[in-house]
Amino acid sequence: MNPRLTSLQAYPFERLRDLLAGTTPPDLQLIDFSIGEPRHPAPAFVVESIIEHLHGLAEYPKILGSETLRKTIIAWATKRFSLPEDFLHPEHHVLPANGSREALFSVAQALFDSSSGKDLILQPNPFYQIYEGAALLAGATPFYLNCGSSGQPDYRAVEPKIWQRCALLYVNSPHNPTGAALRVEDWDFLIAKARQYDFILAADECYSEIYFDEAPAGVLSAAARSGSLDKVLAFHSLSKRSSIPGARSGFIIGDADLLAAFRLYRTYLGNAMPPFIQAASAAAWADEKHVIAMRQDYAEKFSAAAEILGDLLPIERPDGGFYLWLQVGDGEAFTRDLYAAQHVRCLPGTYLARTAHGTHPGADRVRIALVGELDTCREGLARIRQFLQTSS
Repeated sequence: MNPRLTSLQAYPFERLRDLLAGTTPPDLQLIDFSIGEPRHPAPAFVVESIIEHLHGLAEYPKILGSETLRKTIIAWATKRFSLPEDFLHPEHHVLPANGSREALFSVAQALFDSSSGKDLILQPNPFYQIYEGAALLAGATPFYLNCGSSGQPDYRAVEPKIWQRCALLYVNSPHNPTGAALRVEDWDFLIAKARQYDFILAADECYSEIYFDEAPAGVLSAAARSGSLDKVLAFHSLSKRSSIPGARSGFIIGDADLLAAFRLYRTYLGNAMPPFIQAASAAAWADEKHVIAMRQDYAEKFSAAAEILGDLLPIERPDGGFYLWLQVGDGEAFTRDLYAAQHVRCLPGTYLARTAHGTHPGADRVRIALVGELDTCREGLARIRQFLQTSS
């Protein structure tokens, strides 16, 4: 067995099952706010495209993906991030992936060089646990950057000696779970640091299309301003944008040299996207109407949260994403007691972060994923309100 497997911590949902084991909830329908799995119906045209292209089962998929998909992704990214028309090339700057999760994990396995003298993979804290697992299994040391009151790490406070040891930096914007997005100047700063200290900037932007006021700034826009994609990789997904997590569809876009190496790695891994999923993905990336409707749905759910809980807890609509990151005291106790009293499941913040630099940025919080239908979310939020009013 690979000895590095023993360094992996239990996944948050395994810990949640252990926490709730033996607890008998009331005879109410379970409302599950614990997992960030969109439960809106998949767009009908995506389903129809999958059915139409099922004849693709008779062929092996290509790692590079279809030309149609790559060109569609390039067109979407160029428009979304206001890029020069010739900044991205479909042959060199994009790879389809089976969701952003697969790509975010694999990039560390493929591109971390243990002989470089750089031993750290930096990540925000709280974080998506894939970053930590990717670092550990690549043989690197995770280095946690605590998120402050802004909801993002203070990257300007990172010491030069840490940048010098950094091989790869995971950045999540909008951030899971805080919902905070980086500003244009933040991306400019991070790209400059990546080139100054020779590390890979891995920008996880899977929540970039769930926003309410202004579209969050993206790393590709900053790269275009610098005139180069050097050291930059961006990761996007249809799971959140188009509510099709079961399709496992996303892409990596950026530095051509890094993608060439990553493509070689993935050729041996054998995880190319099925042709019928590629066809449906191209259809999804080419359509914005369903995304606009999806954003309105999430806006209504955040408005409901403010209406139902706003006088009891500070409820703020984030820059992006679909999470409430609530400060409740002991997050584990709150989660267990809420489940026991109201049959509502949320996720303790302590499972999404680590103790670092003398503090644990998630211990007093819970994450609530507003992913269900509006009526279901309203019912769950009302039960949380009742719990808060009747418990100590």
